[in-house]
Amino acid sequence: QAQLVESGGGSVQAGGSLRLACAASGFTVDEYSVAWFRQRPGKEREGVGCSNKRGANTAYDDSVKGRFTIVRDNAKNTVYLQMSRLKAEDTGVYTCMADTHNACRLDPSWYYVRGQGTQVTVSS
Repeated sequence: QAQLVESGGGSVQAGGSLRLACAASGFTVDEYSVAWFRQRPGKEREGVGCSNKRGANTAYDDSVKGRFTIVRDNAKNTVYLQMSRLKAEDTGVYTCMADTHNACRLDPSWYYVRGQGTQVTVSS
């Protein structure tokens, strides 16, 4: 059974960094496109960034460009979201998703494997 489990969330001060992990089991994550989404308090879920199959290309929402980076570690079957220069408005629940499409999209309907999410809280 294909599963994704996120970890690495927590509380950090504005300007700090966190690295979220999305560990895959039951499938080889390198053969899947992967995306990170977040849901901020009182807002709709939004796409943060995505990596297409085998990680040849990535895409990011404008709000995180230059601050967030998606990194794949095939040996660990894990995809990371490296977040730096965090802002209070980055606070939310971060969820990773995966699908067999070659390309990735910042659209949750594109993905069928979904994690449970991890909380990120940034204090100003």
